[in-house]
Amino acid sequence: MRGVRKAAVLMTLVLLLGLATVTVQATEETRQKINQAEQEKRETESKLDETEDRLEGLNEQKDSLQGTLTTLNTELSQVSNNLSDLETKIADKETEIDTLNGKIDQVQAELQEAIQLKDEQYETMKQQIKFMYERSDYLYLEMFLSAGSFSDFLNRNNYIEQLSAYQQKVLQEYKDAQAQMEAKEEELQLALVQLEEDKEELDDYKEQVVVEQNRVAGLVNQTSSSINATAAQISEAEAQALAYEKQIKEQEENITVLKAKLAEEIRMAELAAQSSWRDISEVSFAEGDRYLLANLIYCEAGGEPYAGKVAVGSVVINRVLSSVYPDTITGVIYQNKQFSPVASGRLALALTEGRATSDCYRAADEVMSGTTTVGNCVYFRTPVDGVTPKYTIGGHIFY
Repeated sequence: MRGVRKAAVLMTLVLLLGLATVTVQATEETRQKINQAEQEKRETESKLDETEDRLEGLNEQKDSLQGTLTTLNTELSQVSNNLSDLETKIADKETEIDTLNGKIDQVQAELQEAIQLKDEQYETMKQQIKFMYERSDYLYLEMFLSAGSFSDFLNRNNYIEQLSAYQQKVLQEYKDAQAQMEAKEEELQLALVQLEEDKEELDDYKEQVVVEQNRVAGLVNQTSSSINATAAQISEAEAQALAYEKQIKEQEENITVLKAKLAEEIRMAELAAQSSWRDISEVSFAEGDRYLLANLIYCEAGGEPYAGKVAVGSVVINRVLSSVYPDTITGVIYQNKQFSPVASGRLALALTEGRATSDCYRAADEVMSGTTTVGNCVYFRTPVDGVTPKYTIGGHIFY
């Protein structure tokens, strides 16, 4: 009786010590997924920060370009005013040229009249001079000799004086016509010179119009194009930022799910520590269990020393012995989301090709005979911050 009580007490102490030392941790797969998800979230947040910084720079660039465009538009308004002034000057100058062309036409007509008058006066004066040289002496003699009286002689003398005065008048009219013609010719030349100057001034105005049009228009177009390009980059960056924000939200939701799974695994770990345990002698192994366990050991600890292989196999057998997990090797290994080689397909490939080594088979035989090198641990993984292991064997920690 005392022996039974002593054994019960010892069993209770073992369970209590096991409960006290069980560290609430996750399985390797879940912990890796949480770490990976958190790392991906940090990377996405970093990309979001970079995108927001770039977006801020693009907005500043756009504001600067917008300010430049405002300045250019102000200059463009001035250009418009300048163009309006130039257009007024061009219209006035064209009116002046039209008026001057009319004046030139009039002066040319007057010049033709003056030339014609001068020619007529010249012909008249030539006839007078010819008459004077050819017949004046005879005419005067005839007038004196044919006078019937002194009174008639005086009258004829008065006629000669009038004739002489007329000749002087014709000569003066010719001189006046010559002067008028010369004046008109000078006026015409001055008008033509003024016309050329006005045309040059008009051409200069038109050149100024082109210069004014091109002075700012090119910069406005270039700046507008830059603004449009920057706006497109801003839209792209904003869309990218929204995508990152959505991705972060999804990652946060995924982390929440993984942490819920972690909590469930913690609960299972605690429950396993407090569960009832079978003796290895109570387990009936099926045909193929040895082959299955040896290949799982190969996938999980193929590169570990022999002690590491035995330790991984011990975790599988511990779960078979615990009332919390399935009571067969097949059930434990293929329990949903427990061993990563199952989900990745590595175990299926190893089973197909028979990759398990002799050490893997030897480790499987040892643990299936009841040997455990990790106590009642039901989890193992690679070392990670925050996990306090009960055992560290090879490259794995066990808890």
